[in-house]
Formats: sequence, C-alpha cells, structure tokens
Amino acid sequence: MKYCAIASGSNGNCYYIAKGDTAILVDAGINNKHIHLRMYNLGIIPTQIKAVFITHEHTDHIRGLSVFVKKYNIPVYITQGSYDGTRLHLPGHLVHIITPDAVTEIGEMKIYGIPKYHDAKEPCSFLISDGTHNIGVLTDIGRPCSNVQHVIKHADVLLLESNFDEEMLRNGRYSYFLKNRISSGWGHLSNAVALELFNKYRTSRLKHLMLTHLSGENNTVELVHETFRVHCEDILLSVATRYKETEIFDVLDLQIQQDRHVISQCG
Repeated sequence: MKYCAIASGSNGNCYYIAKGDTAILVDAGINNKHIHLRMYNLGIIPTQIKAVFITHEHTDHIRGLSVFVKKYNIPVYITQGSYDGTRLHLPGHLVHIITPDAVTEIGEMKIYGIPKYHDAKEPCSFLISDGTHNIGVLTDIGRPCSNVQHVIKHADVLLLESNFDEEMLRNGRYSYFLKNRISSGWGHLSNAVALELFNKYRTSRLKHLMLTHLSGENNTVELVHETFRVHCEDILLSVATRYKETEIFDVLDLQIQQDRHVISQCG
C-alpha cells in the first residue's frame, strides 16, 4: 500500500491510501482547488480515487468534499450523524451511510470504522488493511479509548494526531471555552498524551509514525518532532504539516528497510 497526507492540520485534513490502481481518501478538508494542486504535485490522478471516507462533519474534514466527489462521481462513506451534521446535499447515489464500526471493501482494501470520542455527532476513525499491512488514521481523538489502542497495536503505519502542546494552549490567546473544548476529552490529543499512547501500545510491527493534525496556534512542527524523535530510533518518523503535502510512502519499502535493520543488528 502507498499513502500520504495531502493536507493535515487544524485548517484542513485529507489523507490518501492506495493499493494497486485503487485509491481512497480519508476526509477532504481543503478546498477543491488545493486538493487538485497537491494531487498534481504528487502525481496522483483524481480518477484513481474510488471512495472518500469521512471521519466527521467539522469543516476541516469536509471543506472540499462536495465539489470534488460530484466532479468525479465518487461515492462517500459517512455515518448518518456525520452526514446530517455536514448539512451538505450530495446526490443520493453518492452517499453511502455506514455505522461507525462498519467494514467496507474497496478494491483490495478493507476499511474498518473505528468509533471514537470527539465532539461530533457520530464520528469514527479508520484503519485500512490489504490483509497483510494495516494503516491507521487516528485524528480528532478526544481521549484514547480501547478502540484507538487496538488500532495502534495492529498498525504497520500510524498516522496519529498530536494536536497541541499543553503549555502553549494554557498560555495562548484562545478563549476559556475553546481551550476547554480542545482538552476536555472530547477534543484533541496533546503531544504528551499522544506520546504516552504511542509508547504504551506500539508493537514491533510498526514501521512508520506520522504525526498529524497539528494546531497552527498551539503547536509547532519542531516541538512535535523533538518530543517524539528519541522514541522512534527504530522506525521512520515524520510530521505532516498544514503547508504542503507529504511525499508518497510505500509500506513495502518500509518493510524492506526494517528487515535490513534487523539483519544488521543481528550481524
């Protein structure tokens, strides 16, 4: 499987996962123009996208959805609560209502819904599997429930939210209401909680940790990288930013690199 972050941050999220000639998006939270521009930069052909899976109805996850899917006649997989919350009126044949724990097959991939805590109507994250490798996309996590822990235990690739630094949020300019919403257990994961979660539940199968959904106001790429760097000496670590797309990664390449590392350690 191949994957990347087309956009990641509190201003917009969109993640690409592909197997063979079939690809999906998780969320479409930047405008249609920038979805196309970033796909072009990566060499992604929009007609490869066979489905869009929506985690929840907040604007930074659906901003470009309507225009993009109507242009290419792409089905959208979304919970009833999330769809109601979007207030979008998509063509009926494009809307596929799923439960938060649904399992959907798209080409050679199975997409598992992961119910979670977040201040949305019926949110879920997703784990994407080709039967050999698993890619977990975990953003907008209010608190680390057992579902989230399970994904981390079984992930070969983990796209994990590291939204805010606790001190920056506490001393920042956000209102008390917004600060409380973010850190209430229904909002987002702090760097510290994300690190604790990662360290506690990661396994030896994990090959790549990509930190995602960074706050533009209460976090920095440098701080996140420094927080996690010393804990990721045996795996690939990257931080997705709001400013541009990441490169496209290939799980098989990571597997080869990991195998070589094991052999060199044994030698």
